[in-house]
Amino acid sequence: MFALRSGISFAMSPSELRASTIKPGQRIRLFGLVEEGSVVKGEGLKVGFVLSDAENQVKVSFNNILPDLFRENQGIITEGSLGADGNFVADTVLAKHDENYMPANMAEKLKEKGVWKGQEEASK
Repeated sequence: MFALRSGISFAMSPSELRASTIKPGQRIRLFGLVEEGSVVKGEGLKVGFVLSDAENQVKVSFNNILPDLFRENQGIITEGSLGADGNFVADTVLAKHDENYMPANMAEKLKEKGVWKGQEEASK
């Protein structure tokens, strides 16, 4: 069990990350919506963006090829670790064609805030 513990990566929203005791360098999964207007392309493959859960935001940096389906207002999951500056350094970004890819508790939070209605409601 102890050996398996080191390979576990926790999934959390920006609000859960802010309230947690996660230390810089600890591997986690961070999920949320890419804030509109927050994507900044840097040199080479570097890109920065902000993930939000309608309550809190976390700046994310990524230095690799983004998935083709990555876009603003998209629900994504990132994997990586918190940097010493409080920003998230992602080594993996996962995106899908709709926000149903998002964990259920995140979708519920966004629905409560009126930020996301889900695929069923958006098609009405």
